[in-house]
This record gives sequence, structure tokens and C-alpha cells, in this order.
Amino acid sequence: MKRFLFLFILITSTIHAQEDNSTELDLITDTFSAEAYLKNNKTKGNKLITFNEEKHKSVLATDLFKLSVGGKTTTENGYERTTYKVIEKNTITHYRMSYILLDSEQRDIAKTKAYRDRIITTYNNGSPFDFLAKKYSVANNATRGGDTGWFVKDESAKFFDIDITENQHSENEIYTLDNDEKGLYYIILNTYQPKEIKEIKVLKIVEPLN
Repeated sequence: MKRFLFLFILITSTIHAQEDNSTELDLITDTFSAEAYLKNNKTKGNKLITFNEEKHKSVLATDLFKLSVGGKTTTENGYERTTYKVIEKNTITHYRMSYILLDSEQRDIAKTKAYRDRIITTYNNGSPFDFLAKKYSVANNATRGGDTGWFVKDESAKFFDIDITENQHSENEIYTLDNDEKGLYYIILNTYQPKEIKEIKVLKIVEPLN
């Protein structure tokens, strides 16, 4: 009898804890309230995640994109329960291109620009841009053939130190960009036109199972 009573109390407590947590999650309706929740619940694994429809192709991401704002999904393993709640859904303009970066510290400006012109000529004569980027670019993404991947306007400075998202260039057009102040000189291949990409912000909550 005592054993049954203990088991009943344990199950009841677990149900109440789940209900309390569900009620608290229901009160989270935007990024501000999600960040406030995370500030007060610093359990390992709790976080606000941004999923991008182009970058994230996992089964989880695909399922989350199907949910409406406020929608939740839960997974469990042997020791913890993970709940995901969609906080925001947005469609944001993204940009993508490839580039070769030359640094005038290695040679003077005139020689750098002449060197750049020769690289462009080599490209126009049939050499693949990604091959030229791997060979000549001093940028961190040279090993990826100069590809930026999809990025938003605010991230432009990560690659160029200059906002290039306002430039109007056709797809596969090649052009140059100068940053004389920093001595940086670019060859840019406009590999993609701007694209509207869906993003969602998801609150991830991890709870241990009793």
C-alpha cells in the first residue's frame, strides 16, 4: 500500500511539473519573452535557435517549418525531454556571391590592381572561379572557392567591410570592388540574385526525465 502511494505521488508530481512547464511555455509569445525565460532558466541546452530554410535541411528543421507560430513539438530519449516552440516566422532577403580578396600589403596598389586584372582575364579565358579563389584569394573562405553562402544585409561586413547589397548586378556578372582605406581589393562573381528565404526562431527547452 505504501509503495503504491509513493508511486501515485511521484506520478502526480511529474504530471503537475509538466503542466506547470507547459503553462509557462504558453506565456512565451515573442523573442523578448523567450529571452526573459532563458535568463531565468539557465539549464544546459536551453536556447533560442534560428533555423534557415536554405541552410537547415534536417528532419527536425523540416518539421519545425511546418508549424505555425506558437506551435510546439517534443522529443524524448532515455534521460531527457526536449521541447521546441516556434516563436517567430520571417521571410528575409539573403545574398550570395563568390569573391577573391587581394591585399595590397603584399604589393603596392598599382601592382595589386594589375594582378587583379590578370586574374579576371584568366577567368574570362575559361578558368573556374572557385579554382582561382583557392589559388589567389587571401580571404578565409578561399578553401570554399570564395563562396559566401547565403547571408543577410547586416552580415555583409563579415566579408567585405563595405555594404555591397545595394549594388545592382546580373547573375554571373563579375566585377571589382576597392577598399582603398584598408588596402583591400576584390573580384566578385555575382553567383546568385537576392533571394527571399524563410527563417524561424525556435525556443529549445531541455528537461531531465525523472
